Amino acid sequence: MPLWLSESDVHDSLAMGDLIHAMEDALSAFSAGRVTQPVRTVMEFGPASFFGLMPAFDPGAGLVGAKVLTVKLANLEAGLPSHIALIPLFDAATGQLLAIADGGYITEARTAAVSAVSARHLARPGAAVLAIIGSGVQARSHLEALSLVHDFREVRAWSPTRARLEAFAGRSGGRVRPAATAADAVRGADVVVLATSSAQPVVDDAWIAPGAHVIAVGACRPNYRETPPALIHRSLLVVDSRSAAIVEAGDVILAGAQNHIHAELGEIVSGVKPGRTRDDQVTVFKSLGLAIEDVVSAGLAYRRAIAAGRGIQVPL
Repeated sequence: MPLWLSESDVHDSLAMGDLIHAMEDALSAFSAGRVTQPVRTVMEFGPASFFGLMPAFDPGAGLVGAKVLTVKLANLEAGLPSHIALIPLFDAATGQLLAIADGGYITEARTAAVSAVSARHLARPGAAVLAIIGSGVQARSHLEALSLVHDFREVRAWSPTRARLEAFAGRSGGRVRPAATAADAVRGADVVVLATSSAQPVVDDAWIAPGAHVIAVGACRPNYRETPPALIHRSLLVVDSRSAAIVEAGDVILAGAQNHIHAELGEIVSGVKPGRTRDDQVTVFKSLGLAIEDVVSAGLAYRRAIAAGRGIQVPL
């Protein structure tokens, strides 16, 4: 019987530090061609409403799986999650269904873990100031993940909704300082996270300091972007997947920067391509999210849950 893993089961089974290491391995395997993963299928079913299917095969773990999700941006105004997902896992040897895992926390945590991998390999050593544009679940998870790879002495955040910004800062235990404007948050920061639902740039190129590392995780459609073209073109541009970025990433497409991509993050992790070469070099990591990240994360949660006796076995 397959194991049903609730959001709390998944949360309790995935430590962020372990997930960061797992994402490094997954990214390297993806860029080396050791996994099978087509570009995801996305269907629009209403204004700012999307249904996505993200399959992948992980030969190393013997798992086949897919994330099935809906994205409904209007949910945020109603206090509901904008992303709702589940991940079925199958045994590659037999085709048997092993587990169905809630995909909400996996999406939140693995996205931040991959961003932490990018900051580990692309941000300057000694990065001390973190800026976060956004105040939702990705802001929270990025604060946790990035703090494991850099020792930030100052964290600033800005969000257009002041109440959410204040709530995020309050939940941080005083670590996050709410900024008056996006510019105030970003200027002079060593690492900048863009985690918004905006379709238009949320920062100005002039705000980004020399040597900064920018992580753009919010825009995942070809007509959505969080970064201005000037920033993309002056940066060392790194993506999670070239094939996905040139058809899905508005930050890349709308800037006409398809040929400006320097490397996939997995190539930098494995040493196939160099990362930053100068202290004053601006680096940008455009994250779309990979199905293999979801399958690896769900597989890790499944193994940990089995060992700890978590989850419910459900007959189908």
